[in-house]
Amino acid sequence: MEERADEGQSIEARAALLLQLRRAGVRDLSIMRAFETIPRELFAPHRFRDLAARDMSLPIGCGQTMPAAADLAHRLEALRIEPHHRVLEVGTGSGFGAAVLSRLAREVVTIERYETLAIEARQRLAELGCANVEALFGDGLAADETRGYFDRIILHMSFHEPPPHAVMAALAPDGAAIFGRYAPPASEDARPLERLSLSHRDGEALWTTSDLGPCRLGAALTGRAKAL
Repeated sequence: MEERADEGQSIEARAALLLQLRRAGVRDLSIMRAFETIPRELFAPHRFRDLAARDMSLPIGCGQTMPAAADLAHRLEALRIEPHHRVLEVGTGSGFGAAVLSRLAREVVTIERYETLAIEARQRLAELGCANVEALFGDGLAADETRGYFDRIILHMSFHEPPPHAVMAALAPDGAAIFGRYAPPASEDARPLERLSLSHRDGEALWTTSDLGPCRLGAALTGRAKAL
């Protein structure tokens, strides 16, 4: 009986979250269906699980956060992921984003620089049966030709300069990548502004980048974390 009650609460929580996504303007049905199949509370720390049904960011450990559901959904909408796509995610975090991506794409490679988060995310993804996700501990911004090319790249971070060539070179022709960029502050005392950017690789060498509005992703960090 207790398991049935927990399952019922999980279904209700996901229904409530879907309603909030609709109110936030998310319209892509494939993304809505993906969110419907993934219990967000499974990816939240135990003390915050009662908040997982709310469209808000949540602390997850190692000083990181799980993004608000609508923010993640809007990024995925902008990428226009197709079922045959191969996707690279840099910044696994809790693993929730990778789980949603697993319902949208053929294959997902997700990389996390904090080993603790990478291990926990891998366990959660295995519990959900996300067999098309490879969760790695490492530097997702470093060159690794063995990973091959990706149709879509999502970077959960912001850059003062364009993202490193090593990661952008992994984008297949006609592919797209989404990430944050720091804009000049309005004054010397003001905090730097983050803007969401979508870059398309048109053929081999031509790139077009669109500004999608404000975001809050946090600064990009390179290398594996030496602790945690």
